[in-house]
Amino acid sequence: MSEIMEIRHTTQIRVKYADTDKMGVVYNGNYFTYFEVGRTELMRHCGLPYIEFEKAGYILPLVETYAAFKIPAVYDDLLNIEARLLVEHKPLVRFDYIITRHKGSVIEVISFGHTVHCFVNAKNMKPVKPPKMFFEAMTDYIKRNNKK
Repeated sequence: MSEIMEIRHTTQIRVKYADTDKMGVVYNGNYFTYFEVGRTELMRHCGLPYIEFEKAGYILPLVETYAAFKIPAVYDDLLNIEARLLVEHKPLVRFDYIITRHKGSVIEVISFGHTVHCFVNAKNMKPVKPPKMFFEAMTDYIKRNNKK
């Protein structure tokens, strides 16, 4: 049985005016876009930009998503999107997210949630075993960072 490893990466974004709704808060559907930013930046940070994953013939379509909203984010807020991945050799991969902002010395939780993805061959759109390149990139990243 292989060891389960955890990777976390935080990305900052600033809320654009276009992200807000008539009430002046971030439209709820945009949180899934923020989750995507967190996920793709986590992969990039680990040495596997999603574009390279696609060039190798794989995609990660969404099969499940969830979001909870605690307090509203508004225009010009600087948000921290923390994406977390438990690296397991399973056909599905789950990313967890927490979106926060700093108000002085206080960290406020704006939203949290997760997405679940299936490894798929991009040519025939059929599910596949998790590709070796994905786990190698994640494992190499963990090894590099445990030496520091």
